[in-house]
Amino acid sequence: MKMTTGKKIAYGIGAVGKDMVYALSANYVLYYYQDIIGLSATFVGTILMIARVFDALNDPFMGVLVAKTRTKWGRFRPWLFTGTVLNAFVLYALYSAPVTSESKMMVFFSVVYILWGVTYTMMDIPYWSMIPALTETQTERENLSVVGRTCAGIGAAIMAMGTMLMVGILGGDSERTGFRYVALIVAIIFIITELVCCLNVKERETKMENVSVKEMFRALFHNDQALTVVLTIVMVNMALYLTSNFIIYFFKYDFGGAGWKGSYTLFSTVGGAFQIVGMMIVYPLLRAKKIANEKIFRLAVGLALIGYVILLGLIFVGFAGSLYVLLVPGILVFLANGILSVLTTVFLSGSVDYGELQTGRREESVIFSMQTFVVKLASGVAVFLTGVGLDLIGLEGNTEDTGVIAQQSAETIVGLRLLMTVLPILTLVAVFFFFGKKFKLTDAKMAEIGEELKERRGEA
Repeated sequence: MKMTTGKKIAYGIGAVGKDMVYALSANYVLYYYQDIIGLSATFVGTILMIARVFDALNDPFMGVLVAKTRTKWGRFRPWLFTGTVLNAFVLYALYSAPVTSESKMMVFFSVVYILWGVTYTMMDIPYWSMIPALTETQTERENLSVVGRTCAGIGAAIMAMGTMLMVGILGGDSERTGFRYVALIVAIIFIITELVCCLNVKERETKMENVSVKEMFRALFHNDQALTVVLTIVMVNMALYLTSNFIIYFFKYDFGGAGWKGSYTLFSTVGGAFQIVGMMIVYPLLRAKKIANEKIFRLAVGLALIGYVILLGLIFVGFAGSLYVLLVPGILVFLANGILSVLTTVFLSGSVDYGELQTGRREESVIFSMQTFVVKLASGVAVFLTGVGLDLIGLEGNTEDTGVIAQQSAETIVGLRLLMTVLPILTLVAVFFFFGKKFKLTDAKMAEIGEELKERRGEA
């Protein structure tokens, strides 16, 4: 079954809406409930970590439910649309916190956020799992995956560019009101985009592999290179999530000013744009010049480290008052992250070939199922560390809608600056040395593995 351009576009539109929702939740829930609602940052961070780890463990069970589904609309689309509608309602509830006591708010947040994770999994797993049911050829499947990942990046970039700007426009001085309206708009867009996807893609009957948690970890621990790549993904994503969680507090309380939302929006917009440039332009150009993937990886990590060190220097020597100066290290970090996001997927694919050569089993679906798991794990750990860090430095949230930004102590500001730079630097330094010591799947090694597999399969 060959997919038309229109159907590929429809599938990509689904990814845009899906990742607009994920970005709104992943990047702003801690800020909303700690800074605006007034809950303890450590409590919010703990719940977010527990919920994301639970959500990651829940992925394989959702896969089993989808595999056993049989309807006249197929096995994927009923879950995709039902999960979308439920998640849209929960998303609106998540950003419509009632005015109540702290203890009741803690219960409300815990229940609603866990429900958000469960309902998002209901639609996310079917969305990515349906690719083999949409087209038969491996090339088209890979192209469709690229369409989905690229459009997902666009959805996330839209939220990075526009969230705080829209919060200010729709809510005025009340960020609480602004977030509620933004959540409502995103929820409506979400339903529309997934409806477009469901109505325009057609499934074919396929056999779907069920991947259990036990199988995932068995495959991981029997494949040293898969384990190396997975741990690398965890650390790279932790550095990224630590930055995205802390940066909004930096712009509000340190960079400051009445126009901080506009500054934050411009910084996020430029950063998101260069992340996409790294993925779609810089990495392909470097590969076209025959630079080995392992060298590109070290270059990207080094580039990110340079960006963080420059940022650390700028915010402590007094140049941080200029947004355009701050954009320089921001561009370096986001550009590097775009390249790293592509490379970690490439390396994970290589670990599948390596595992087949070692054991005779090609556990592609099992190993790639780990990618979703570890990204969620990394974001959970990062948001937990962010919450604990905010409480340790004594940051006081701006819980009253007065339009006046709460003043922080000098010690709090110094702590915030250190957390948003030193933690990612330490994480990336660990990545650099861990990768250098443990990673074996160089381009040369992968060429050898490819030839050996061809001989084994009789394709030589």
